[in-house]
Amino acid sequence: MNKELLYTFFQGKTTLDEEVRIREWMESTPENYRTFLEERKLFDAMILLADEKRLLSKRNQFKLLVSTWGKEIGKIAAVAIITLVMTLTSQYIFNNEDMIPLQKLSVPAGQRINIELADGTVVWLNSRTSIQYPAVFNGKERKVSINGEAYFEVAHNKKQPFIVETPKGQVEVTGTKFYVEAYSDNDDFVTSLIEGSVNVTKDDKLITLRPSQMAYLQDGNLRIKEIEDYNVYRWREGLMCFKDKTFAEIMEKFERHYGVTIKIENKEVLNYRCSGKFRYSDGISYALRVLQKDVKFKFHRDENSDIIHIK
Repeated sequence: MNKELLYTFFQGKTTLDEEVRIREWMESTPENYRTFLEERKLFDAMILLADEKRLLSKRNQFKLLVSTWGKEIGKIAAVAIITLVMTLTSQYIFNNEDMIPLQKLSVPAGQRINIELADGTVVWLNSRTSIQYPAVFNGKERKVSINGEAYFEVAHNKKQPFIVETPKGQVEVTGTKFYVEAYSDNDDFVTSLIEGSVNVTKDDKLITLRPSQMAYLQDGNLRIKEIEDYNVYRWREGLMCFKDKTFAEIMEKFERHYGVTIKIENKEVLNYRCSGKFRYSDGISYALRVLQKDVKFKFHRDENSDIIHIK
């Protein structure tokens, strides 16, 4: 398989016929599938490395360290996740209060990143998510800011609480595992607790979660309910899973992940409910074709404007 065509596919710029050809090649032999995963991992790494080199040429205060990825190839079933140590920075900022250097990392569409912070906390960032965090945690609390979707495994430190600030609210923990989703461009704010305990705050109103509970916004107020479907958190594995979601909600997820604009001109499909799962590496055209088996619609992708029309 031509590597240039593969990389065009990873960028989401291949035609429908090219996507079909790549998929047939990838699924024809186990060796081809391994090659696909290897090239995907290298492509993801090059995107981040290129961005870092450009930024570090302007700012020499930080050192770029990217963890080795070869041993992970056999473990990843879809899009490879790149592990970065905490010194990876996309922007150099200062905290005005005590001049602690802050780092900001933004994940491009179609990518997922795993970073380790100075205290040992591990964070997985989903597509089009940004995080801002200090180079060191030397105050009374460990504070980071998130815009998007992330999973945290927080290093335990009872004397130094870990605080996640989002555009919609705040989450405070001492050591735990949880997901948070709070994109600034929509109204959702969800915190799902896997292990430990968290306090979720919005507008000075605080609620405490137990494992297997989630906090969410309803009419501007925080509510609590049990987690019903853990599959939705499998984006760390390269899977997009949804259960009883409307067609419009699924298209919103596609837009965010693949970095495209989807215009739904067929209003009859807006509220049609779907359940299923896709590998992110399958590509948006493949995912839409699968949905066509249950929902009657046609789609056309304008390669020049990167707009998908649902008819």
